[in-house]
Amino acid sequence: MTLSIELSEEQAAIRDSVRKICARYDDHFWAKTDETGVFPEPFVKDLADGGWLGVAMPEAYGGAGLGLTEASIVMQAITESGAGFSGASAVHLNIFGPMPIVKFGAEAQKRRFLPPLISGEAKSCFAVTEPNSGLDTASLETRAVRTSSGWRINGRKIWTTSAQRANTIMIIARTKPKQECRKATEGLSLFYADFDRKRIEANPIPKMGRKAVECNTLFIEDLEVEEDRLIGEEGDGFKILLTGLNPERVLFAVEAVGLGRAALARAAQYAKERIVFGRPIGQNQGVSHPLAKAWAELEAANLLAFKAAALYDAGKDCGAEANAAKFLGAEAGFNACEASLLAHGGMGYAKEYFVERYFREAMIARIAPVSREMILNFIAERVLGLPKSY
Repeated sequence: MTLSIELSEEQAAIRDSVRKICARYDDHFWAKTDETGVFPEPFVKDLADGGWLGVAMPEAYGGAGLGLTEASIVMQAITESGAGFSGASAVHLNIFGPMPIVKFGAEAQKRRFLPPLISGEAKSCFAVTEPNSGLDTASLETRAVRTSSGWRINGRKIWTTSAQRANTIMIIARTKPKQECRKATEGLSLFYADFDRKRIEANPIPKMGRKAVECNTLFIEDLEVEEDRLIGEEGDGFKILLTGLNPERVLFAVEAVGLGRAALARAAQYAKERIVFGRPIGQNQGVSHPLAKAWAELEAANLLAFKAAALYDAGKDCGAEANAAKFLGAEAGFNACEASLLAHGGMGYAKEYFVERYFREAMIARIAPVSREMILNFIAERVLGLPKSY
């Protein structure tokens, strides 16, 4: 495996192509989606038409057949354009969300399910987290019970993104009671089903930012799922989920770095143009030093994120690097957005300068898909060999 700190010619072309699409959607567009809560359909369509939703999907099913590195380049270009997590979250699931089907699905399932996801025709959501379990996935309570034709699912999910527009749903449910399993993580199964709104009630959760890409509480009652919608083997749902954790952490890391860069660019420009006491405020170290520090943190986090992506693409273990990259990327992105807002002074609090939206969205990567504290637990236990703390 060769680790490179520079993009190849092909990778640079990917970044530039995505940037051209993003350039059609300026900060005013994203500010409006944040105000109205209207999903950015034209943006997603342009990315789908460009083939970018399938950047990491196999060529045999309509994808580009590239890796996590290229997917990271795409997602970072989106957030760095100023779209932030309003743009990235609109397509995040399409980029690596179908990977359980790619890796564990039967050939018939791949040919049936993947092309519509890659084209954007299938709009999916991923239902894992539950109100009573949080990160303790082994304790989830949603049940899938066998029927004569497949399965019947009942339960609740929370923080399910894009359920308002979804026509399909990836959902994990317990198919064997926990008390009957050797390990708590056994007895969970993964399904890819149609989103039947007669059986699934989706209620949006009012939240701090990223209004255009909603999160939901789901109430699932007697959702009928055909036998051929089970992904992988019955009872292997937790194992399947684990295979997608590292790529998701890497994507969140590069997205947070991109958002931080967008904020930093706005702050630097403002610091050059804003004249107070007869000089640009950027001439004052109290303004320039926090921005310079933010740049250094973003670049360091970015290097680790792309190292993790390269390791993943080479088939090597990247758990420590992916988790650390997510931690550092989220912190660096948040710090850059905070420094940018503060550099704007009182105007940083005003919506017309856009950085307040960046600041609100920067919190997402610090919280999801896993908390900072759980990442530190992982590193302490798996890297440093310290006793498990939970």
